[in-house]
Amino acid sequence: MQKYTLTDVRNKHGEVFDKAAVEPVLLTKQSRPSHVIISADSYQKLLTRLQELEDMLLAQTAQTTLSQSKMVGTEAFTSALEHLANGAA
Repeated sequence: MQKYTLTDVRNKHGEVFDKAAVEPVLLTKQSRPSHVIISADSYQKLLTRLQELEDMLLAQTAQTTLSQSKMVGTEAFTSALEHLANGAA
């Protein structure tokens, strides 16, 4: 990742944005990371991938929760109610 100071950005903004169109660019302020510039396309891909990963995690969590659930299915529930309704203990 190419690094530029904030002063570089003011003086070489064309170069900085040209580079950011190809790969992320790290901006530094007083030798510390300050900002990252990426293309709009890269940003959209990043957001899309983040949403996909969040959806995958939610699905995994739901599947794990379902597999660990002690809830009975509709058939078992109905059968238990019928059993109780017929006077069985």
